[in-house]
Amino acid sequence: MKTLSLAWTYLWSRPLGAVLNLLLLSLGLASITFLLLVSNQLNKAFERDLQGIDLVVGAKGSPMQLILSGVFHIDVPPGNIPLKAVQELQKHPMVAQLIPISLGDSLGSFRIVGTSPDYITHYQAKLAQGKIWTEPMQVVLGATTARKLGLTLGDKFVGTHGLGEGGHAHGDSVYAVVGVLAPSGSVLDRLILTDTASVWKVHEDYTAVDDEDRQIMMEERELTMALITYKSPLAAVTFPRYVNTSTEMQAAAPAMEITRLLSMLGLGTDVLRAFAGALLLTAGLSVFIALWSAVRERRGDLALLRMLGASQRKVAALLLLEALWLGLLAAVLGVLAGQAMTAGLAWLVQLDNALLIGGMAWPPELWGVPVVALGVSLVAAILPALGAYRVSVLELLQGR
Repeated sequence: MKTLSLAWTYLWSRPLGAVLNLLLLSLGLASITFLLLVSNQLNKAFERDLQGIDLVVGAKGSPMQLILSGVFHIDVPPGNIPLKAVQELQKHPMVAQLIPISLGDSLGSFRIVGTSPDYITHYQAKLAQGKIWTEPMQVVLGATTARKLGLTLGDKFVGTHGLGEGGHAHGDSVYAVVGVLAPSGSVLDRLILTDTASVWKVHEDYTAVDDEDRQIMMEERELTMALITYKSPLAAVTFPRYVNTSTEMQAAAPAMEITRLLSMLGLGTDVLRAFAGALLLTAGLSVFIALWSAVRERRGDLALLRMLGASQRKVAALLLLEALWLGLLAAVLGVLAGQAMTAGLAWLVQLDNALLIGGMAWPPELWGVPVVALGVSLVAAILPALGAYRVSVLELLQGR
């Protein structure tokens, strides 16, 4: 305990140098923590929201856009597809389940999604209050949506046209809240779910001129996209090609598109990793220089310690413990800073448990950060500690 206390005192005997070393090491560790947290949370979100979805079918356009808009609801869909074409796909022998998705309206920044109860079942979400809709114009709110909009059972509202704020309000089409989902950590948390017929009714009521016009619109009804689950893994070989070549629709494989997205993001993460590595290398060199200088400056102290009975090992351990104190402090500060950076990013993009959980998560990989901190500190302290270990008492007393 006395050695630990003395090492702590020595660490802060030169406060400016200690703070500089601590800052460099903490910044490198914070960058590593940030990368680990963001990477881990994005991978979890992708796995969670893509689970069981083998294919997304929608309008011709960007496959990536289909995935981001249809699965994660963070982009605008490329267009609509005919309801009749989707119904034909549902009858295909390779399709085990087809979940319809209809977009077009929102409330605030939360999307109103026309779908079937299978969408809720797919993510194994549970009701916290109320029930699932039984007729058009009834909605079930995601947990985040209900909390942020302040809506509860029995409340009524009108949606606005478009997937962002500021659209035209459909004042004659009133939705009623009949259920609220419990938090599931999935994309459902930030959606407003209703029957597909609700979306058709809102837009038909808004645009139909007379009964004949309404009948035409009913015959030409559309969906935004369909989420498909295969009956057999072999369908992945032939079914997407069938959709792309035999229909006017486009098939996008989530696994392939997300892999492409992650590879596109890889360059940015590589730059951040290189930056973090440069900071850690600089911090290690700075710690080494500081400890090497400390050995020379404390020759009198070391001589006194040896005269009082301290062994060579204890003198060397003093320098190692000083470095470990620095590494421990940097690990704590680096992890906290990395958590804060992740929480800040989650707040900035306003996805609230959709892709980024925020701070205060601790994936197993994060245990590597304290290990790196202590490792860098120890490596930087080895040569100075060996120097202190090898110097004899006589040389120290003679000041050589």
